[in-house]
Amino acid sequence: MDGSGRWAERRMLPRVAGHPRGVDAARATVQYCIDHNISALTLFAFSSENWQRPAAEVKLLMTLLQKLLIEEAHQLNDNNVKLLVIGDMSRLSLPLQAAIQDAHNLTANNTGLHLNIALNYGGRWDIVQATRKICSAVANGEITASDINDSLFAQYLTLSDLPDPDLLIRTSGEQRVSNFLLWQLAYTELYFTSTLWPDFNKQDLDAALEFYAQRHRRFGLVEEHV
Repeated sequence: MDGSGRWAERRMLPRVAGHPRGVDAARATVQYCIDHNISALTLFAFSSENWQRPAAEVKLLMTLLQKLLIEEAHQLNDNNVKLLVIGDMSRLSLPLQAAIQDAHNLTANNTGLHLNIALNYGGRWDIVQATRKICSAVANGEITASDINDSLFAQYLTLSDLPDPDLLIRTSGEQRVSNFLLWQLAYTELYFTSTLWPDFNKQDLDAALEFYAQRHRRFGLVEEHV
């Protein structure tokens, strides 16, 4: 969800003014996925590299996220949405960690849209934390080194209970994955749009899904074997 700061700057506003508008775009995207029976949506809210942003902006983002989790959890629950926040929680404030846990507990048994919020998340972090867990399992005698393969490794990643993403949407004209779900994106279709995140709307989502519908996914196979 890229471009909220630039959206504000182009309007001669402080960068932080773009983030509440970005929340509106996120809320509309979640509703779109509910309405169109999309099974899983992962929103990249804050990367492990974003701590390098101005301290005031980081503080506002964290405050906004905590406020949203408290305010939106019941609405998500009413819509049968299962919420999961992924990433390294250790650096987050205790009140934010508590809000995350409360939202997890409230929506844990829901069977509709799986909404994942990547917060203090990085794809490299995800791979490293999975590797540490596997090393511990080997040391404890739960598995052996020869047991380790792609399938087993994926079981230790943060989104192990979901299929790999079909489509990645990157807004604001940037054309890179920026350390997002590095393992899981191996065969994901990539869609880049110049639209800044606060302006991203239903028509942009329609265009992204139309792009996806035209892709012929081979997963390494030759054409006649698909």
